[in-house]
Amino acid sequence: MPSLFRQGDIMIGGIFPVFNKEIITAFAFESKPAGVKCTGFDLRAYRWTQVMIFAIDEINKDSSILPNTSLGYRILNSCASPTTTLRAALTLTSLPQQTDLTSPCPPAISALIAASGSSQSAAVAGILGLFQVPIVSYFSTCACLSDKAKYPTFFRTIPSDYHQAKALAALVKHFGWQWIGAIQSDNDYGRNGIAAFTKEVKKFGVCIAFVGTILLTYPMEKIMEVVEMIKLSSVKVILAFVPEFDFYPLMVEVVKQNITGIQWIASEAWITATQLSTPEMYRAFGGALGFVVQKMAIPKLKPFLADISPDTDPGAAFVRDFWQTMVGCRPQDHTGAMKETCSGDEAVNFQDVFFNVTQLRVSYNVYKAVYAIAHALHQLIFCKAVGEQPVQPCLDISQIHPKEVTKYLQGVNFINEFGDKVFFDVNGDPPASYDMINWQLIDGQVQHVTLGYFASDDAGQYRLTIQEEKIVWRTGEMVPTSVCSDVCPIGTRKAQIKGKPSCCFDCIACGDGTIANSTGAADCTPCSQEYWSSERKDECIPKTIEFLTYYEPMGVTITVVSLLGATLSLATLITFKRYRETPVVKASNPELSCFLLFSLLFCFLCPLPFIGRPTVGTCILRHTAFGITFALCISCVLGKTIVVVTAFKARFPGNNAVRKFGPLQQKIIVCSCTLMQIIVCSLWLKFRRPFPDMVFKYSKQKIVLECNTGSDVAFYAVLGYIGILATLCLVLAFLARKLPDNFNEAKFITFSMLIFCAVWITFIPAYVSSPGKFTVAVETFAILSSAFGLLLSIFCPKCYIILIRPEKNTKKIVMGKTANIIK
Repeated sequence: MPSLFRQGDIMIGGIFPVFNKEIITAFAFESKPAGVKCTGFDLRAYRWTQVMIFAIDEINKDSSILPNTSLGYRILNSCASPTTTLRAALTLTSLPQQTDLTSPCPPAISALIAASGSSQSAAVAGILGLFQVPIVSYFSTCACLSDKAKYPTFFRTIPSDYHQAKALAALVKHFGWQWIGAIQSDNDYGRNGIAAFTKEVKKFGVCIAFVGTILLTYPMEKIMEVVEMIKLSSVKVILAFVPEFDFYPLMVEVVKQNITGIQWIASEAWITATQLSTPEMYRAFGGALGFVVQKMAIPKLKPFLADISPDTDPGAAFVRDFWQTMVGCRPQDHTGAMKETCSGDEAVNFQDVFFNVTQLRVSYNVYKAVYAIAHALHQLIFCKAVGEQPVQPCLDISQIHPKEVTKYLQGVNFINEFGDKVFFDVNGDPPASYDMINWQLIDGQVQHVTLGYFASDDAGQYRLTIQEEKIVWRTGEMVPTSVCSDVCPIGTRKAQIKGKPSCCFDCIACGDGTIANSTGAADCTPCSQEYWSSERKDECIPKTIEFLTYYEPMGVTITVVSLLGATLSLATLITFKRYRETPVVKASNPELSCFLLFSLLFCFLCPLPFIGRPTVGTCILRHTAFGITFALCISCVLGKTIVVVTAFKARFPGNNAVRKFGPLQQKIIVCSCTLMQIIVCSLWLKFRRPFPDMVFKYSKQKIVLECNTGSDVAFYAVLGYIGILATLCLVLAFLARKLPDNFNEAKFITFSMLIFCAVWITFIPAYVSSPGKFTVAVETFAILSSAFGLLLSIFCPKCYIILIRPEKNTKKIVMGKTANIIK
């Protein structure tokens, strides 16, 4: 297994994917297997190896750190394969063959810098952790590696995917993408990364339309399945959480099939990969967004890289592959074989991205990893932090054990020459800090333009900053949208479509009485009882207040009819007063008639409190005034009926029954009957008085203001009492209807009572079934109808004789044959 090697007092191992693809060979089990063969030389990974060597050289030249102690290294290739990485790790930690196995010698290396992939690191850390060998990774981001129970000696200088998932989720939330696809690599890095991202975006209501799985070693059929998945989906934004080598075959096929119009989101594993950042790939992946660790410039590194040459160190591993990649020809190898022989006049293009040391990201992670191990070794050997004086060893180098290195590595905390603070938390992770990268085509080359950053503060809060106006979108100048269903407009709510993710929904208009005053509402908000939804269902508006007013036709009609009845009652009362000495008036019991007209006057005025906005006063007045005035009115009618029946039942002259039922007895009947109603009304007002109330049952869009009776029992007791008096009058008058006389008042009382009873019998079902203000109208109609029935039936014939036919207003005509009885 080829390696880069330099002997030192303390050895550090390194594993890098200098070649990114392992050539799989079948074993016949007939001979010893050949060594691992890899292909696909990776300039980016090769530079990582050179950064490790450069950092070790810097430390060896720096007298302030590990003085009089040299660091050595041995660097092997991983082929980006977990099995090869593990083989390399075991090779590095194994004792040299010439070492006496019975001697208490430590492992060959004190620490290991590895690996580039999470699956590789998991394999290595799981095995070497058992032997307490510290591993510092520069590019393994899987959050699973933070589990100290499984990987107790694992550290890294790149933030965990736990933070990257939060950064990617914050990006998706910022641009309002609700419907996205995902591509994952079939390893720990991809699966855990997408799982962490999915967990984060679900908090924002984002749905994952599909998850495609790819791997470098997959057959083309599986790659095509993912391509078809992308083509058939409606998503416009896709996250690829894949290492660059695994993603490359899919990218090639996407470009080949000209699948454009997709906004790609990249994980840090490929967003800055040189192999992928070509104008050809830009046709489909231009404008890609992603996060990477913050860049750093190491100016002293450029001369070191420029000095790499097969002439300088012909035997160095990988240098001939580097030279062939850079200049296009391969120097003579150690076997003397010639392959596209270099002439010696070839010149290296130092403008190549390989020599650009101003935007180092993963390379800077390697640099920090070397220095972190060096600081841990310094504290272990000298029992003091770097820079503290005096510097005297407190531990012999031969006694260094990886377990102790792990212990001191956990406590590393220093600021390097670039002002960057290097330390590890309890999980072996560094603090989170990312640059947001945008793929832009500048001067024909794909540039990784930094347009934002994502970082966590000391309180654990995250902050995302984006220069949105400078972003180049592959889909155009506007921010692309990616939703399964358009946002529901105001006045509508989401309705989940059965069998589809929560981001796929129909928009249903809010029901009556509910609103949605913002777009994308999950539910409609019901309006409070006093409000109703507008026509657009976007706001609650006050319900229409309904009550019987003086200005509407019904109110005007009731008022006019009420005042007309009161006027007629007053006019009749005045007429009776003026003609009180005439036979007609005398024969109709003038005192009770005046009481009756007086009560009818108030009966006609009773409907007026029913009109207008109900108040406490009008509600009390409505029912009590009505009950008492009608009780007085019917009591007067009852008195008149008893007088008529008593008078005409006197069969013989000299019967003094009439005299026993004189004016005093009549007043007692009227007052006692009315007093009973007053008592009922007083009890009503004392315990359950009427009050103004808002009624919502009649209409959803209206509030009916009406007077609540307070007690239905009391209300119907008042009506029932009036009904008893009216029934008694009707029975007595009916019995006296055929008594002989030219002017038999019993007939008129019978007729009036028939009208009265008919009106109030029909009132009850009409009152119960009438909605809103029509309930008031029904009650006022019953009051006016029954009052007019009494007024017209009892007093109209008398007024007719008094005013129109005065010649009939004589004692002889009025009394006829019963004159003697009246006397």
